[in-house]
Amino acid sequence: MILGVFTRALRNISRKKLRVLLVVIALGFSMAIMVSIPASIMANQASSEQLIENYNTTITNMEAEINKTLTLVECSISSGFTQQSGLPDFQQPGFGGFNPQNMPGFMTRSVSYMNESAIDDIVVIEGVKDIVPILEKTEGTNQTRETPRGTFQILVPDYTIVGVPLNSSLIDNYAVLPKDITEGRNLLEGDSGVVLLSLNNTEYFGVGVGDSVDILGTSFTVIGIYEPSDSQGSTSLYMSLSDAQAITNLSGELSRLDVYAVDQSYVDEIVSQIENLYPEFTLTTYETRLSELERMQGMYTSTLENAQTTLSQTQAVAFQEIGIAVVATSLIVLFVMLYTVRERTHEIGVLKAIGFSNWNIMSQFMFEGVLMSLMAGVVGVAIGIIGAPILSSLLLPSTNSSAGRVPGIQTFVPGLSLPSTVTATLNPPLILLAFGVAVLLGALGSLYPAWRASRTSPMEALKYE
Repeated sequence: MILGVFTRALRNISRKKLRVLLVVIALGFSMAIMVSIPASIMANQASSEQLIENYNTTITNMEAEINKTLTLVECSISSGFTQQSGLPDFQQPGFGGFNPQNMPGFMTRSVSYMNESAIDDIVVIEGVKDIVPILEKTEGTNQTRETPRGTFQILVPDYTIVGVPLNSSLIDNYAVLPKDITEGRNLLEGDSGVVLLSLNNTEYFGVGVGDSVDILGTSFTVIGIYEPSDSQGSTSLYMSLSDAQAITNLSGELSRLDVYAVDQSYVDEIVSQIENLYPEFTLTTYETRLSELERMQGMYTSTLENAQTTLSQTQAVAFQEIGIAVVATSLIVLFVMLYTVRERTHEIGVLKAIGFSNWNIMSQFMFEGVLMSLMAGVVGVAIGIIGAPILSSLLLPSTNSSAGRVPGIQTFVPGLSLPSTVTATLNPPLILLAFGVAVLLGALGSLYPAWRASRTSPMEALKYE
C-alpha cells in the first residue's frame, strides 16, 4: 500500500515538471544555505581553536628562545628608507611606520653594515666572553609598491646569504648554525667553498648534496641540507664569513655582532660602554626581548578576544540565517502544496468516491511534499559542495590576525592567523543531516495541506471545477 501511495505521489509530481523544477531550485538554494552556514561555522571554530593553539605554542617557543639569551647583547645598525628623486634623504629606524608626514617621492630600503673593527673595541670590555660576527645579505627582486605615503621599492627575497665564523668553540657553544641536518653534514671549522642550504633553497636552486650551486657568480658545493626551525629563516643559506664577505663585496663588513657576557650581571655595563663607543648601534638585550614578548602577548590576547567576539557574532548571524532559511523552505512547501490541493480538489473527490480513506489521501500529499523536499535536498547539497566556500564568505564574517617577530631572535612567528576567507566544506554527517532536514521540512510543510485534502467532503470536491 505504501508503495502504491509512493508511486501515485511520484506520478503526480511528474505531471507538473516545470513547476516542480522551479520549486526544487528555490528550495535547493534554501537547503544550500542551511548546509553551507554550519560548514562555515565549523570551519570558523576549527580556525579559532588553531589560533589558540598557535598562540600558546608561539608564546612558549618565544619564551624558551628568550631564556637562552640572558647574556646576549645583539648589536646592529637599523635599516631604513631613503627618499629618491632629488628629495632629501631620511632614515627610519626599525620596521615600523615612519615619522615624516606627507612625504611624497620614491623610497628604497637602505641596508647598513658595520665595520668588523668594532670587534677589537668591544672584546676588551670587561665581562665580554665571546663575540659572534655575522653577515647577512638578502638577494631577490625589487618590486614597486604604491602606498598613500609614496612609492616604495620592496625587495622580494629569493634567498639570504648568512656568513658565520667557522670557529669550533663558537659553533659548539652558541646557536651559530642550524641543528636539524636532513642530508649531508653541517659546516665545520676550516670549511671554505661549501654551503649549507635549507630545503627551500634546494627547491629554488634545483640542487642537492654534492652538487655545485652558483651564488652571486661564485660556485659552491652543497655540503648539507637543513630543515628550518623557528630560529632560522626558511630561505637562509649558510657559509663561512670570509666567503660571504668575498661574494657580496662586503670585505670587512658585518650585519651584526652577537656579544655574549660572562654572566647576566655584566650585561648593563657592556651595553653602556658599547653605546658610548658606537651610539649609532641598535642594542637588543634580554630585557628588550622580554618587553617585546609582553607587548606581543597583549597584542595576541587582543587578537584572540577579537576572534572570539567575531565568532560569537558569526554564530548569532548564522542562527538567524538558518532560521530564515528553515521558515522560507517550510513556507514554500506549504504554499505549493496548498495550491496543489486546491488544484486537485476534483481529483480528491474522485479518489474518496472510489473508496480512498482520509489516511490514503493525506499520506499521498505528504509523500509529494517530502519527495519535492528530498529532490531539493539533492540540489542543495550539490550547490553546497560546489559553492559552500562562496556562500559562507558572502553570508558570514571571518577572523584574521597577523604574525609577529621578536627583535634579537631570528624568529618569524608562524600561525596566529585565520584565513581571510574561511574555507567551508561539507562532510558526510552534514550531508546526511541535510537530507534529514529536507524530509522533516517537507513533512511539516505539507502536513496542513495534506490534512486539509483528507478532510475534503467528496460531494463538495466532485462539484468543484
